[in-house]
Amino acid sequence: MSDARPLRFAVIGSPIAHSRSPAMHLAAFAALGLPHGYEAIRVAPWELGHRMDELRRGVFAGFNVTIPHKTAVLDHVDELHVSARGAGAANTIVRTPEGSLVAHNTDTPALAKELRVLAGGRLPFGATGLVLGTGGAARAAVLALGGLGFRRVILRGRSLSHERERAALAEDFAARLDAIESRATVACEPLEAPAAEDKSLAAIVQATSAGMEGADPGEAVAGAVSWTTVPPSAVALDVVYAPTDTPFLRACAARGLRAEHGLGMLARQGALAFELWTGLEAPFERMLEAARTGRV
Repeated sequence: MSDARPLRFAVIGSPIAHSRSPAMHLAAFAALGLPHGYEAIRVAPWELGHRMDELRRGVFAGFNVTIPHKTAVLDHVDELHVSARGAGAANTIVRTPEGSLVAHNTDTPALAKELRVLAGGRLPFGATGLVLGTGGAARAAVLALGGLGFRRVILRGRSLSHERERAALAEDFAARLDAIESRATVACEPLEAPAAEDKSLAAIVQATSAGMEGADPGEAVAGAVSWTTVPPSAVALDVVYAPTDTPFLRACAARGLRAEHGLGMLARQGALAFELWTGLEAPFERMLEAARTGRV
C-alpha cells in the first residue's frame, strides 16, 4: 500500500449521474495501491467558478470536465496547455503544488487513438471526416482528424444554421489546424442530412451528448447523416458511452459500418488524465474494464 497522502479528485458536469469516471479512476487508484478518492459532482454553469475556486484552494487535487463546461472552464484557469489551447476546450484540470490551475485536453489524443484502432491502423490519408456537434468533444474531434491526415473535415451542428456562425467557426478552426501543422480545411454546415455525403468520407464522429442517459434523444443527430450514401468502408465513433446502444450506432449498423461507442475513448482520455495527476503509468486495461462494467 502506498504511503501517499490521500487526495480528492472529481468529474464535474451536468448531467453527471451516468458517469463511469468514478469507477474507472477508483479502480486505477486501487490497482496501484493509492489512497485517493474520486467522485462525480453535478455542477450547473453558475456554480463552475465556485468549484474551480475549491480546486485552487486544494479541496480537490484535480478535475475531469465534461458537458457543458469544456469551453467555459478555460476562463477559470491560470494556464492553457498546448492541447487545450489548440482545441479551445479542456477536459482535465491539473492543480500544481503552488495552487495554479492548468487546463489540458486529453480528448484529442484519445479520440485519434480510438479511430486508428477502429480502422485497423488504415485510415486513408487525405480523406474526408464528418463531425456532428460543435462543443468541446467536437473541437477535439476536428483536431484529431486533422492530425490523422484528413484533408477535409465537415462540422455539422445545431448552432450553425446561419452563415455568419459557420464562417466564424471555420475561420477559428483554420487557425487551430494551422497551429498543429495540419493542412485540413473545415466546412461548417447546419445539422441536417445533405442529399449525399462526400464520396471520400472515411470517418464519422458523433460528438454531442445526444442519446446519452439524461440528455436529449439521439434521433435528430443520427438523422443528420445521409446514411445511404456513406461509403461502406467508413468507420464511426459515438462519444456517448451510456448507453452503449444509441440511435447513431443503430444507424451505423444498418449501413454496415465498423462503429464503436465511447467507452474506449473514455478510458483512454481518463488514463492520460490519471498520468497528468499522478506522474504514474495508468493501468489502462483495468480502467477500461471498470468503464465497461461501472464497478471498481
